[in-house]
Amino acid sequence: QVQLVESGGGLVQAGSSLRLSCATSGLPFSLYVMAWFRKDPEKAREFVASTTRDSSSTYYGDSVRGRFTISRDNAKNTVYLQMNDLKPEDTAVYYCAAGTDPQPSAPYPYWGQGTQVTVSS
Repeated sequence: QVQLVESGGGLVQAGSSLRLSCATSGLPFSLYVMAWFRKDPEKAREFVASTTRDSSSTYYGDSVRGRFTISRDNAKNTVYLQMNDLKPEDTAVYYCAAGTDPQPSAPYPYWGQGTQVTVSS
């Protein structure tokens, strides 16, 4: 059974940093595109970042480009999201996803349960 488990969320002040982790099991991690999405209850789901199987390409949403960095450790079957200079509008539940296409609009068959990130002003 495929499982993705996010961790690292929390409550921080604007301008702070957080590092999210997504530990996976049950899939050949190195063969999958990995991505992060986020969702606020009052907003639509938003693409955050993705990375190809060998990290040769990365993609970022316009609102996070330059502040967030996605990376992966294939030996640990884990993908990370380093978030710097956090803003209140970054507040959301962050979800890890696995798929085969790194484009934001592509389907991602596998999802984690999410981790809450709250940024206070």
